[in-house]
Amino acid sequence: MFTNKKVTVVGSGISGIAAARLLLHKNAKVVLYDSNESLDKEKVLERIGETITVICGEFTEELAEQTELLVLSPGVPTDLPFVLKLKERGIPVWGEIELAYQVAGGKFIGITGTNGKTTTTALTGEIMKQWFPDVYVVGNIGIPYTEMAEQITDTSVTVAELSSFQLETVQDDFIPDVSMILNLTPDHLNRHYTMENYARAKLNVAKNQKADQTCILNYEDAMLREYAKELSCRILWFSSRQKLETGLYLDGNSILYAEEGNCTEICKTEELNIIGLHNYENAMAAIGAALCMEVPLSAIRQGLISFHAVEHRIEFVATKRGVDYYNDSKGTNPDAAIKGIQAMSKPTLLIGGGYDKNSEYEEWIAAFEGKVKYLVLIGQTKEKIAETAKKMGMEAVVLMDSFEEAMEFCVSHAEPGDAVLLSPACASWGMFKNYEERGCMFKDYVKGIEE
Repeated sequence: MFTNKKVTVVGSGISGIAAARLLLHKNAKVVLYDSNESLDKEKVLERIGETITVICGEFTEELAEQTELLVLSPGVPTDLPFVLKLKERGIPVWGEIELAYQVAGGKFIGITGTNGKTTTTALTGEIMKQWFPDVYVVGNIGIPYTEMAEQITDTSVTVAELSSFQLETVQDDFIPDVSMILNLTPDHLNRHYTMENYARAKLNVAKNQKADQTCILNYEDAMLREYAKELSCRILWFSSRQKLETGLYLDGNSILYAEEGNCTEICKTEELNIIGLHNYENAMAAIGAALCMEVPLSAIRQGLISFHAVEHRIEFVATKRGVDYYNDSKGTNPDAAIKGIQAMSKPTLLIGGGYDKNSEYEEWIAAFEGKVKYLVLIGQTKEKIAETAKKMGMEAVVLMDSFEEAMEFCVSHAEPGDAVLLSPACASWGMFKNYEERGCMFKDYVKGIEE
């Protein structure tokens, strides 16, 4: 399929490198392009480990004429002028997901949504590993699908976390065996521009599924209930608030599966090692995927009970001087950060702020419900969030110039019985390489606090 095909891969990050390497192994004629003129080509070649043409700077007409397939890394917008020009010429534009999907075999579970993707992907993978001998957990969770595609055989099960960026370009032959959309709330509007565009990108995970495939959806999301009418596949609902005739739902502290009114208890919430209503929703979605894959109940239970919280997602770090510290660096938008503060049961010093994705913060601040002792703000959005907080009657707002200053303030002002929560409601860019670096810095600082 790719032999001698002239493919231009855009982006020299982890995903771009993995895509280029995969294409080289499939005997394509590959060019790796990056708009960064100062990129060190030698270092790129070292990371690839194979001979390849690397072009930096302007995307030239000569390069355009030599391109038969364009593969975009997730961080590359699809409306760049050279991308649009190639589309107009009829050149296929793929993302790394389509590329890997063409190469890999086996069953495929695609997971998306604004919040909860990483936890649900990791949990689904853990359950699958209890039953299937060959399981791959890939995608936005940190391992490029393209990096593993050649190892994935017809007997494998792939569980993939998929962002809206990765789903923008999916082709008609991308058909997950099981898909899920956990929720839809405003995010990445600086790239997608409108909520409709963002939602459509997410819905691409299920748009090609047929009647014999399943999409798992959150019944409590009004947008998903509306969009579900457009899908051709079977819908399996989950709900944290009401009983369903068919689907998964939370009844008190029990997670139940109902099929035409007949109920089976899957587990109790206190048996899980993850906290918060949002995590019980994540668990129900993962259970739904396992049921669709015909995983026995005993294996589902074992996977649920053995699973621990994902790093950087309401992750307990330590108790120092009687204060609990939680790392929720993956709370990169207001809705995700709402889940973080809702999970807190103690008076909380909350560190927020970061890169501006054109989000609004009223709902996040309303969710504090009196439990936030201090809102400590950093980054590009600190003034915007502070203004919103003060308009909503919150006076305990502190603006800091650096992450270190924010940590120093929290350590000096927290009292025994309090909690300190890093849950920024914003992306990390501008101050950190990514949310992982931000979370690791938080954890390192906490570990260095003297008792």
